[in-house]
Amino acid sequence: MRLSFAMTATELRRRIHSVTTPFRIVVLGVATILVSAAVADAQDALFDTKAKQALMVEDKTGTILYAKSPDTLIEPAALAKLMTMEVVFHQLKTGKLTPETQYTVSENAWRTGGAPSGGSTMFAKLKSSISVADLIQGVIVQSANDGCIILAEGIAGSEPKFAEMMNARAKEIGLKNATFVNSTGLPDPQQRISLTDLVALARHIKTEYPDYYRTYAQDNFTWNNIFQRNRNPLLRLDIGADGMGTGYTEQSGYGIVGATERNGRRYVAALSGLASDKERAEEAKRIFEWAYQAFEEMDIFAEGETIGEASVFGGVKSGVALKAHEKVSLLVPVANRDRLKAHVVYQGPLVAPLKVDQEVGTLRIWIGDALAQETPVYTAEAIESGGLKKRSFDAVFELATGWARQLKF
Repeated sequence: MRLSFAMTATELRRRIHSVTTPFRIVVLGVATILVSAAVADAQDALFDTKAKQALMVEDKTGTILYAKSPDTLIEPAALAKLMTMEVVFHQLKTGKLTPETQYTVSENAWRTGGAPSGGSTMFAKLKSSISVADLIQGVIVQSANDGCIILAEGIAGSEPKFAEMMNARAKEIGLKNATFVNSTGLPDPQQRISLTDLVALARHIKTEYPDYYRTYAQDNFTWNNIFQRNRNPLLRLDIGADGMGTGYTEQSGYGIVGATERNGRRYVAALSGLASDKERAEEAKRIFEWAYQAFEEMDIFAEGETIGEASVFGGVKSGVALKAHEKVSLLVPVANRDRLKAHVVYQGPLVAPLKVDQEVGTLRIWIGDALAQETPVYTAEAIESGGLKKRSFDAVFELATGWARQLKF
């Protein structure tokens, strides 16, 4: 059985219920399928964009503020370089690589991604040696295809082998619909990603590699005596932008992943399917400005505060209090802040013994019909097993009432 009810934020704190369902996996599956459409339907009245696909997330709470076909698979184009950099940063963090490591510019890197290619390049000289630190700047600031290939060949021996590393790391960090074929994002029919994964990747890089992330805000980089500005238009729009990248393919149009931080609030957005670089800059600025004006942060539960209670089978107590590890905050629309509803979903009843701080379910909060946030919930206390009499009573009670819960679901 699952229960939800509409309420204001004050009522939510006072009345939120814990709900048990023997079909938690099914419920989660339905939520995953419906979330994109629900968010889009709820927010279309407040904002729309010319982008064919769009996703805006508040970074601290993970609140989805706007979604428009975010799980549609697109060609990432140069946005694939975000994954290339994740692999490089991971190699640096784990000590398999140093910023001073030197790699040689192969003929393949020079012809495919360098000056002869006509694409984005840092103009690396054939057979010269370049440090990893400089290659990182070339890839991030200049979107250098030659820099990507040089790193790929240096780290993995070949670009196809490096693409295997990209796909392995994508799975490790939780990307669900990403397939990489090369390090540059040059067109390939098998190379695909969703905006949901691009935003997740952007947030991951900022969290895991804060020192290297600063390079995304670097305004320019000079290599081979050639000065080039950062290709991210948001950096020059005075909106608090500090990353990340742009891309274009004929099939997917103009795309961007951007991040801004103002007044203690940080947003990450991805847009795709725009008609020009001018439209890309304008729509990216619009969605960020809208987010800062249209939402405000609201604290729902304090750190360690009881969120609800789950039923317990065979324990010395028949229920256990639930809590979140951190303060539960949510961004809510300024003009529509009373349409909050929530419930806790868990596989139940829980079976004793239970440890303190054991993860047992998920708190889900909606704004209207849009699933805005999911937070794990944990037991606030340990529950020991009860005696034979208590376990027998619980068994009889479960046999008598369990079918009813299933029918209600």
